[in-house]
Amino acid sequence: MYWSGLALTAFAACLPWSTTGAVHLHGRDINAPLLDSYDYIVVGCGISGLVVTNRLSEDSSVNVLCIEAGDPDHYEPIIQDPVYVGADIGGIYDWDLSTTPQTQLDGAARPMPQGKVLGGGSILNAMCWNRGGQDDYNAWAALGNPGWDWEGMLPYFIKSETYTPVYSADIAREYSINYNPAVHGTSGPVQVSYPRFFYPQSTNLFAALNYLGVPTEFDPNDGSSAGAAFVPTDLDPNNQTRSDARRTYFDPYVSRSNFHVITGQHVTRLLIEGVGSNYEVSNPTPGGNENGNGMNGMGSNEGFGFGPGGSTPALDNSTAPPRVLRRQSPSTSTLRITGVEFAANASDVRRSITAAREVIVAAGSLHSAQLLQLSGIGPSSLLNSFGIPVALDLPGVGNNLQDHCLVGTFYPYNNLSYPMPTELTTNATYNAQAELEYNTFKTGPWTAGSPNALAFNPLPLISNNSASILGGANDQAPTAYLADGLDPTIIAGYTLQKQSLVRRLAETTVASYEIINNNAGSLTVAIMHPFSRGQCYINSADPFEPPSIDPRWLTNPVDRQVLIEALLFNRQILAAPPMLPLQAAQFVPTVDADEAAINQIINSGIRTEFHPSGTCAMLPLEQGGVVDPHLRVHGTQNLRVVDAGIFPMIPAAHLQAVVYAVAEKASLFQEAQSRR
Repeated sequence: MYWSGLALTAFAACLPWSTTGAVHLHGRDINAPLLDSYDYIVVGCGISGLVVTNRLSEDSSVNVLCIEAGDPDHYEPIIQDPVYVGADIGGIYDWDLSTTPQTQLDGAARPMPQGKVLGGGSILNAMCWNRGGQDDYNAWAALGNPGWDWEGMLPYFIKSETYTPVYSADIAREYSINYNPAVHGTSGPVQVSYPRFFYPQSTNLFAALNYLGVPTEFDPNDGSSAGAAFVPTDLDPNNQTRSDARRTYFDPYVSRSNFHVITGQHVTRLLIEGVGSNYEVSNPTPGGNENGNGMNGMGSNEGFGFGPGGSTPALDNSTAPPRVLRRQSPSTSTLRITGVEFAANASDVRRSITAAREVIVAAGSLHSAQLLQLSGIGPSSLLNSFGIPVALDLPGVGNNLQDHCLVGTFYPYNNLSYPMPTELTTNATYNAQAELEYNTFKTGPWTAGSPNALAFNPLPLISNNSASILGGANDQAPTAYLADGLDPTIIAGYTLQKQSLVRRLAETTVASYEIINNNAGSLTVAIMHPFSRGQCYINSADPFEPPSIDPRWLTNPVDRQVLIEALLFNRQILAAPPMLPLQAAQFVPTVDADEAAINQIINSGIRTEFHPSGTCAMLPLEQGGVVDPHLRVHGTQNLRVVDAGIFPMIPAAHLQAVVYAVAEKASLFQEAQSRR
């Protein structure tokens, strides 16, 4: 998802250097020589970066470069086949980042997987395709972002997809899969469809939820997002393979002579007119982290491939040249970004390339914030602590971090007459048959890797304690559970966000948490509208040092209370008549676990749902904002951020469909600018 690259022009003018390790794609070289200058430079070839680069390059009169730190995949089955969803986390296409120790939980750090590959997170994610609720986007607009309400977003949700209804009317009835044609696309790049195999226990879960008063959504993508839903996935309906950003926004357009991408190149800073650099940012680091990973990439934690981290030693700055300072207020400054500096690894010589029109940062919410800070755009106190010249004192950069945190459960189903996805790993004969069926007919269990029988539950529908929780949330002082030392503008912004969160927590049509069902006895619960706010800050002036990621999960007690109620509601689900045939055994948490035991499970079990966002929030300056409603960074002429970092508040959804739509919408801003 991050700092990306591939230059695809066979006849482009050569710089005096070239990238190495070229890969041939459809007869052309990835990482062919670059031009001296581009109209647009995009940092990060994940979902948003490839969408923006693609759309800008539709105008043949402009040249666009996208720079990616990772490499292109090689169409491996682990990437393309749905059965392998999650298996590549911690591997060669993952940044292998980790959080700071979460002292409010058990003191341990957690993995924070992010895609380091052409296509970014769309290569690694669980493929779920849903948008969230109308209220999510209406809340964005209410915070000072006209045009970003549901009606403003819907055309771009539609534009990004080609939706194929489920293949069987009988399956549609059995699994309550309905759709509204008015809200779906029929000619967009991403293929959105359904697997060719369904686990019947999904119907038990939906029936149990209905029995307990939770409805089934008619269409999980029509903006009414509360209730159970079988969500579609980014799955090609014909060959049943992953329909990711690379294969939808890049591969079909590789012949465009003005669409350039380079891979394996890490953007180290933005070049700002009249602003000097920090010596450590702009000079090679002997012995530095050569691959730019926050961890060693070997993988080995809990079976998901997460590994421990490495770091880059601090440099001796005794010979550093004098720094040039140009501190400005974002309310009055008009900084111009002239290009970017990049390198293949920490010990490589830094190289620069210029942008005639705009630079678009699409490196993902964590790395985009890091890059702005390394470039001198961010909280001045943070930048000063690392000797980085302050180009723009913008307190919101790296703050307002939000994530959907989740807690796993273990209620294994003992009725073996039901097909279980776990059989694919425990029964070699069954798996071999399923593999043969997939390879021969593109049907069967290998098509159904995504956990897409989900539920997005409002708190009032599942808990008798909702009024008490709501009262406590309403009575909180805005600063009660925020980090210390925040700028007053950030506090002002959170105050308005909290008012929105409290109002929506009371609604019976707004999801407060999600149930992620794996059809084998796990009903994982995840917070959808967190009250907690975290931070993503640079650890040093070394751009190859991973950022300090502190999601501060559950620092606001409302989030913990919602999770407790969600886990207690799981007991009711398992005890409901439709679920009894599955013969679930309640191991984690146990059927008699008290609140103390549940809290212990929460403290040790909290993980990310891989949805960090909000670190470059689209908010007014006086609310701690980083970008305006055109996604231009406050105080700059020609710098935009286009990724999940711009979300002022995280929506109740798996985020890829949202990021595609944001990038489609952002592309119009740049196209309008290019016509001036």
